[in-house]
Amino acid sequence: MSASDSPAPQLLLLASWAARRRTAVHGTFVLGISGAQGTGKSTVAAHLTRLLADRFALRAGILSLDDLYLTLAEREQLARDVHPLLRTRGVPGTHDVALGQRVIASIRTATQGQHVSFPRFDKARDDRAPREAWPELEGPVDVLLFEGWCLGAAPEPEGALAGQLNDLEREQDQDGRWRSYVNGQLAGRYVGLFKEIDALLFLAAPDMQSSLGWRIQQERELAARTRADAGASRAVMSDAEVGRFVQHFERISRHMLAEVPARAGAVLELDGEHGYASISVRD
Repeated sequence: MSASDSPAPQLLLLASWAARRRTAVHGTFVLGISGAQGTGKSTVAAHLTRLLADRFALRAGILSLDDLYLTLAEREQLARDVHPLLRTRGVPGTHDVALGQRVIASIRTATQGQHVSFPRFDKARDDRAPREAWPELEGPVDVLLFEGWCLGAAPEPEGALAGQLNDLEREQDQDGRWRSYVNGQLAGRYVGLFKEIDALLFLAAPDMQSSLGWRIQQERELAARTRADAGASRAVMSDAEVGRFVQHFERISRHMLAEVPARAGAVLELDGEHGYASISVRD
């Protein structure tokens, strides 16, 4: 849906639902938007921001979990101290949870004219952008759209970690140390971050293969933008590298697809063409 198109009815329903839910919260209403790689979380957040403003006169801002990644140096330290796979950004344990909580707290308390700095992560350079490049949001904010692939994820039972799910786990996590650490993060520090979410919207992919295809397309688009930026030297993944990268997220994504819809405040089902198939909401 482009800015000039009529909004999809599913998005209108979501905006109306979010506006209703916001009335039950004193101050900023934090709407979490989660879903597997490539499901379109940032696109949905952008459309909801516009709809909340145009249809309900609500000021909304967007915070991405991806912008809370630890710096490259911090992840390299984790790789040395805990497990080499933690150098790769993405899984629980590779985010600055405390930074996220501080930003959300600042947004909740921002008064008229007060500005809150949002962190930015440069994925092409695989490192956090310098602070002077961080954007600012002026308060007060009625709705914060907090989007991220694993928001609201619950840890798996310990016994579920015994089996190796894909080539990445078979080749690089044979003893299960990495997946156990990641699962422990969901049971630990991430609980506090997820408690900041007042309601959760889950974008449900039809299957993991669709999610992979959509993520590959995203990387191709990044490559096209990188070629247009002749002055930058950036790391862009090939299709095969994206496939390997997505294996880092497969375990949690599969678990979320199985159990999150039953407890999310809203579920947006996607079809194989990346369209909006159906939607359900709970007030």
